[in-house]
Amino acid sequence: MRVLYIHTERFSWEAKDPALDVRDEPTSGRAENALVVFVTVERGDAADEDFLRQVAHDVVDVARKVKASSIVIYPYAHLSNELARPYTAREVVNKLYEVVKSEFGGEVHEAPFGYYKAFELRCLGHPLSELSRTFKPEQTRQVKKVEERRDFYVVLTPTGEEYDPAKFDYGGYEDLRILVEKEVFKKELGGGAEPRYLEYLRKFGFEWEPMSDVGHMRYAPEATVMMELVEDYAYMTAKSLEIPVFKIRGTNMFKLAESAIETHAKLFGERLYVVESDSDLILRYAACFQQFAMAKDWVISHRHLPFGMLEIADSYRHEQPGETVLLFRLRRFYMPDLHIFTRDLQEAINVTYKLHEVIFREIGKLGRTYVSLYNVTEEFYKSHRQYLAELAKREGKPILVRVLPGQKYYWVLNVEFHIIDELGRPREIATFQIDVGNAQRFGIKYVDENNQTRYPVIIHTAILGSVERYLYAVFDTAAKAEKEGKTPRLPTWLSPVQVRIIPITKDNLKYAVEVADRLEARASA
Repeated sequence: MRVLYIHTERFSWEAKDPALDVRDEPTSGRAENALVVFVTVERGDAADEDFLRQVAHDVVDVARKVKASSIVIYPYAHLSNELARPYTAREVVNKLYEVVKSEFGGEVHEAPFGYYKAFELRCLGHPLSELSRTFKPEQTRQVKKVEERRDFYVVLTPTGEEYDPAKFDYGGYEDLRILVEKEVFKKELGGGAEPRYLEYLRKFGFEWEPMSDVGHMRYAPEATVMMELVEDYAYMTAKSLEIPVFKIRGTNMFKLAESAIETHAKLFGERLYVVESDSDLILRYAACFQQFAMAKDWVISHRHLPFGMLEIADSYRHEQPGETVLLFRLRRFYMPDLHIFTRDLQEAINVTYKLHEVIFREIGKLGRTYVSLYNVTEEFYKSHRQYLAELAKREGKPILVRVLPGQKYYWVLNVEFHIIDELGRPREIATFQIDVGNAQRFGIKYVDENNQTRYPVIIHTAILGSVERYLYAVFDTAAKAEKEGKTPRLPTWLSPVQVRIIPITKDNLKYAVEVADRLEARASA
């Protein structure tokens, strides 16, 4: 954060035209004997209480030294070329104003955020009338007297027993041991060798696009056929849940100025793709925004629940350049994103039993299984431990549970289903979450049996994972088979070329073409 202090005899401002999609009201104001604090919020700044209190202490200290009777907090995006995103800057400035107001005995004013503003000032011209400061969160972060409660991990067995991951006997549970080493003990696994699946990708036309941003792929004809087949199959698997599932389409850009979008987007921080237009837009990182924006406009009765919404959503996550992995970790990918709307938490739990079954059924069709990481809030873990043990029982093996004490999320449960790949690395493919916060945030409602308005509990899931990650699992399965001395193969339904007509001599060519035409006609019928 960069700050410019000017001690003024008088200062006045007037909001003119919006510079962003604004939330603050356009205001004008005037202050006498004012310390004007021009504030520029930079990347890395956050509305952290310790950080802002350090800044506020300095603001108030300067105001008292110059004997100012008022303070003006003035958003000013011209002191740095490393600006924070507007939604972050707005939150930081607003909270700084609140902290300064709580600590200063005189008047405190705040100029509106997101406007072009005219201002007039008369600087008093004494030695302390013009000062500048730079504040860095890491420089002002204090060691807390009471250590924060940290996340902790447990291994939970199908019978409900808890074990310290460092002391659990992993005999017969090698996949779980690998997952624990990576997630709990932060070991890097499987480095050095090039995975075999990359050679398969070159054969079928899955490639990076060098003329685009890092992490963007292109799909040649055979690759495109495979992508489309998985997209269609994702809808079939969603329908196998035996609830109504509606396919929708929508935009991939959303306004950061919308409060529901802003609040949800903060979870992704610097991984957001931001597009500059008439206002700041983000490229969606999943189908949540579009489906929620649509569901809030629907008239929903308890009789409609549960139901699902599905979109094959082009999704964008600003992964670090060194972390992108072909077909697995991308900046742009396709997600068969399904949201299931349920009456309450208990109904959501009941639906997840069937969902869990389908997720394991589908990976089982590839001859694979998952090893599972269950991220849960502490409150949910205490009240629903037997539910988690039941899911472990259905998996037939222990699960790894990460418990998050005292933290607030929009979800109470977030499950990651991992395969262990050819090089012995955990790779998350499928997922589901139980979301208890976004219905209220987006204004999604239903009417219950007593004609009362309720907020549904929402399940987020990608049964197959993203389209690309499902194909990653397919190709990795082939690579593991080849490593074991078996013939690598694709599932028949996913093979882009299923029949080849090979004429033995030129005399057979005409008949071969006729056979090919007849097969093509049957395939498209």
